[in-house]
Amino acid sequence: MGITVRRIENHEGPVLRDLRLTALLDSPSAFASTHAREAALADTFWAGRAAEGSVGSDRVTFFAFDGGTPDPIGLVAAFRSDADVVELVSMWTAPAARGRGVGAALVAAVVDFAHPAEVQLWVTRGNDPAQRLYERCGFEVTGEIAPLPSDPCKDEVRMRHCPR
Repeated sequence: MGITVRRIENHEGPVLRDLRLTALLDSPSAFASTHAREAALADTFWAGRAAEGSVGSDRVTFFAFDGGTPDPIGLVAAFRSDADVVELVSMWTAPAARGRGVGAALVAAVVDFAHPAEVQLWVTRGNDPAQRLYERCGFEVTGEIAPLPSDPCKDEVRMRHCPR
């Protein structure tokens, strides 16, 4: 069946929580938050995040699946920071699913959601596989650099994808 991507559903707060916490343990330097901070968040937070990401045009969360398996193998979120810009955040693919097109499918879902707006993101400097993925998906480095919020000793690089 291949990789499928769909928008989160309103009732999937627990699934989002579990996947996000797994992502934070697997790739802590790729995120602006920490596992400890997010593990302490109440179930109501996750329910709200799922509800916000399931409808509307200001915020979205997508899950990726492999064939008919019920558990997601990747996720990405995005939010509209202004009328012309959508921020891609919280991108993660399960280690066993990397290199199989999951990341590209998730990025494509965000670009489609954002159209005709520009999509921007931050990627941790040194996370070369992620940066190469974004470049293959049409993103370019802007030259803007900022400290990683979860570890100010590391930097993030700004990238953007302009609508075609």
